[in-house]
Amino acid sequence: MEITVIQKKIYEIRGHKVMLDLDLAELYGVETKRLKEAVRRNITRFPSDFMFELTREEYNSLRSQFASSSWGGLRYMPFAFTEQGVSMLSSVLNSKKAIEVNISIIRAFVVMRQFAVHYKELADKIAELEHKYNKNFADVYEALNLLLQDKATQENFSKRKRIGFKMPKK
Repeated sequence: MEITVIQKKIYEIRGHKVMLDLDLAELYGVETKRLKEAVRRNITRFPSDFMFELTREEYNSLRSQFASSSWGGLRYMPFAFTEQGVSMLSSVLNSKKAIEVNISIIRAFVVMRQFAVHYKELADKIAELEHKYNKNFADVYEALNLLLQDKATQENFSKRKRIGFKMPKK
C-alpha cells in the first residue's frame, strides 16, 4: 500500500494525528460497522489517548473531506484513532490484510513525524536567519536614510540665495 495514499487520510484533530474509522475500514476492506463492532467488543484496548469519538462540530468541519452514508449523513460520529490506536487495531482485526495495512499505516505515521521534525528545524532556522538579517537590513536602511537626508540638506544648501560679500570677477 502506498504511503502517500495513507498520508492523505491522516488528519489533525485535538492536536493529534488521527485516522478515521471509515478510512481505516476502507483500507482494511471491511465495513465501517464491522470495524466499530470489533472495537466496541474490545473497548478496554482503546483508552482515550488511542481512540476517541468525534464531536458533531469536529465532524462538520471535516465532512467535506470524506463520503457520507447513502441517506445523507453518518448515523454515528466517527471514531478517530491515534497511531497507538491503529497499532492496537492489529490485535483486534486478525486478518493478513489487516496486518499488512497496519504496517503501512505505521510507516506513514513515522514518515509524517519525521517530516514534522525536519519542518520545525527548518522553520526555526528561517526564523533565526530572519532575525539576524532583519537587524542587518534595519541598519542598512537607517544608513541609507541618513545619506538621503544629508544629500537633501546639501541640495537645499546649494539652491539657497547667497548673502554676504561677493568677490569681483577679474
